Amino acid sequence: MVDKELKTGTTTLALQCKDGIVLAADKRATSGYLISHKKFEKILNITENIAVTVAGTVSDVQLLAKYIRAELKLKLIRTDRESTVKEAANLLSMMVYNNIRKLSLIPGISHFLIGGKDEEGFHIYDLAPDGSIVVVDDYTTSGSGSVMVYGVLETLYHKKVSVEEGIKLAVKSINAAVQRDVASGDGIDIVTITKDGVKKVLSKEIVTKIEV
Repeated sequence: MVDKELKTGTTTLALQCKDGIVLAADKRATSGYLISHKKFEKILNITENIAVTVAGTVSDVQLLAKYIRAELKLKLIRTDRESTVKEAANLLSMMVYNNIRKLSLIPGISHFLIGGKDEEGFHIYDLAPDGSIVVVDDYTTSGSGSVMVYGVLETLYHKKVSVEEGIKLAVKSINAAVQRDVASGDGIDIVTITKDGVKKVLSKEIVTKIEV
């Protein structure tokens, strides 16, 4: 994560569990080699049942998150119907597509992992910086720490994992990235999406200061 320009630094992930979804992310935001923020929120609530992880240019991901949140509220007021996760993903992907193609001195790069529940069940979508959408039925990850995360998930993930087990797996995955990726660190946030909606279940800082 960066303030002005993408430097590919972050680690986020989404896990499909038998009874819900687990989203996780580190807390570090970087500007080149500078750690600009140590408590950056990379998991944002969009509705009571939908949340996204963010990566890319900070100003762009924050603005797009506000746009999609407002649009879904307006749609609810107009139609008196909650949007499905697929509808939310399609709308956000269109915003991402339009954003990346605007002429600007600052690259408008944004990568979202969107998870949520609706009447049809639990869903995860990977929204790439070019606006493309991939349906995810197991797990996905983004950012510079994703290589380490994939190594953990390829080994330990299974289709029958519960949300409770998924939380522990997410901690192991983010920790692997924090240990080896210099652009990821300072802490971990975990959000679950279950039949009760979106809930933050863990927010922990990682202290690296050495006392002498």
